Amino acid sequence: MTYPIEKIRADFPILAQKIHNKPLIYLDNAASCQKPNQVIDCLSDFYRQDYSNIHRGVHTLSQRATDKYEQARDKVKKFINADSEKEIIFVRGTTEAINLIAQTFGRANIGKNDEILITAMEHHSNIVPWQMLCQQTGAILKVAPINKQGELIYDKFESLISDKTKLVSVVHMSNALGTVNPVKKIIAAAHAKNIPVLLDGAQAIPHMSVDVQDLDCDFYVFSGHKLYAPSGIGVLYGKQALLNTMPAYQGGGDMIRTVSFEKSTYSTLPYKFEAGTPNIADTVALGAAIDYLNTVGMDTIAAYEYELLIYATAKARQIGGLTIVGDAAEKGAILSFTLDKIHPHDIGTMLDSVGIAIRAGHHCAMPVMDFFNVPATARASFAMYNTKAEIDVLMEAIQELMTVFG
Repeated sequence: MTYPIEKIRADFPILAQKIHNKPLIYLDNAASCQKPNQVIDCLSDFYRQDYSNIHRGVHTLSQRATDKYEQARDKVKKFINADSEKEIIFVRGTTEAINLIAQTFGRANIGKNDEILITAMEHHSNIVPWQMLCQQTGAILKVAPINKQGELIYDKFESLISDKTKLVSVVHMSNALGTVNPVKKIIAAAHAKNIPVLLDGAQAIPHMSVDVQDLDCDFYVFSGHKLYAPSGIGVLYGKQALLNTMPAYQGGGDMIRTVSFEKSTYSTLPYKFEAGTPNIADTVALGAAIDYLNTVGMDTIAAYEYELLIYATAKARQIGGLTIVGDAAEKGAILSFTLDKIHPHDIGTMLDSVGIAIRAGHHCAMPVMDFFNVPATARASFAMYNTKAEIDVLMEAIQELMTVFG
């Protein structure tokens, strides 16, 4: 079957514009993806026709809004193949999900001299919450090393698993390098010692099929804005048995069963972790984004994006003075690179002048930059709507940059 690239591109209105009189080439998808008409229209229609606060309302609008909100939860459940909708907690994004786990599961189960194991390729969101927990409890953060290809050194990782390890928290796909970790192998090794595993799926979820039951992870977290949905909405998946043991994260409305001045009791899953009025419209739109992705097919998208990565990598290797940062054997649609004598911020600025949007900086992964001994990288990240023709324009612009900077 031919990949329907023209149809897909037509669904994303922002791609039709010009930047500095050049057609927009949007290659900053690892930071945030653009939104299709189906998601934009869903948001607009919801606010025009169905908006109301959800749960407990007996009037028609409240019931309609509640139905759409809970339908979105069911869509997420099916999208990642969770066992129950009770395992789907709506949060603001990956960062809040990890902080929630740190301050509930972590505070309840991790104490002085216990260990939390992460990798050297983590996003700051999977580093800082654990450092904060260690400061609070006296626990110790252990970091498994990576090699110069940007791959986890698995033997070293496995050697760091010990009787003191109380949680393993690893990125499924690195946002700075594109590396896809051997997560099933990691989970099996941790579970052999009864250690729960959290997967940061923020980068992986837009690029591949995710089946949490097949992975057997204990937690899986991701953000909507990288999944063609609005910002400000994300998902925490947790095994029901674990979530039931965890204390509440925030107190307030909707997460309670009873409240008195002497004592409050909490609601059942998933509402125990969803205090206050939620991000209703954007949650409904997350459901629309999942519908859209299901129409195209995640396996179809993954195969197409892999073609883009292979094509871009081959083109990049032909440019003298360009160094690819992160060359893992298992890799997603991210090309991080440096150019001799040109700072990544200058690369980003110059490419923007010809309509090309990339990301330049440390990508919230400063330890990765330190490991590769660079202040930052330029990062082109691909999505389902990008094309080989756009990659050609990118590579021509990079070569022109090299000429200009001598």
